[in-house]
Amino acid sequence: MTLRIEQKSQQGRVVLRLIGQIHFEDLGDFKAQTLAAGPGMAFDLDELTLVDAGVVRYLSECEDRGVDLLNCPPYIREWIKREKNRQ
Repeated sequence: MTLRIEQKSQQGRVVLRLIGQIHFEDLGDFKAQTLAAGPGMAFDLDELTLVDAGVVRYLSECEDRGVDLLNCPPYIREWIKREKNRQ
């Protein structure tokens, strides 16, 4: 996995800044790391450079559960939209 996660507190919630790349095979490790952040968290995707379809589906599921996707790159936002339309 070539993903770095930086955690910060912003406006009373945990924001996980995702930097680099994440692939579907790495989701198990990523999920374990994000569980510690607790409810009401947000992902800052500004420096997320590469994802695959499995990760996009997971980000969509997170968003449906109330996780905010901050600074979501347009290509990821469009991909999430297309995945939701497919379902």
